[in-house]
Amino acid sequence: MTAMPRLTHIALHVADLQACIGFYSDYCRMAVIHHRDTPGHKVVWMAEPGREKDLIIVLLEGGPERPMLENDYSHLGFAMTSKAEVDRVARQAELNGDLIWPPVQEAYPVGYYCGLRDPNGNYVEFSYGQPLGPGA
Repeated sequence: MTAMPRLTHIALHVADLQACIGFYSDYCRMAVIHHRDTPGHKVVWMAEPGREKDLIIVLLEGGPERPMLENDYSHLGFAMTSKAEVDRVARQAELNGDLIWPPVQEAYPVGYYCGLRDPNGNYVEFSYGQPLGPGA
């Protein structure tokens, strides 16, 4: 029997590595679990506590900023444990100028969500009530 592939990481080439580390630490509660700093090449691995062997985000320094078009909904999605947590993230993001989609309730399976822009221009969704993650 052939083994099934398993998604282990998503790599993002970013312009400002430190700003992105701060964003994913603050909003997503991710921690740096590995870093390499060689001349001209910095790489950081980030993971949610307890999920270091499941799925990580790899941040590679030196990439271009990614301005997203208004109708582009490409994003990373994080499940929250309640609507109140989605609202908390949205309030913090609004104060910091990072909010792009205010909280909204959509029909199943979308649920309740808001959207942020990371320092590199990538969209990041925080949701509750989708059939994935802790709010499922």
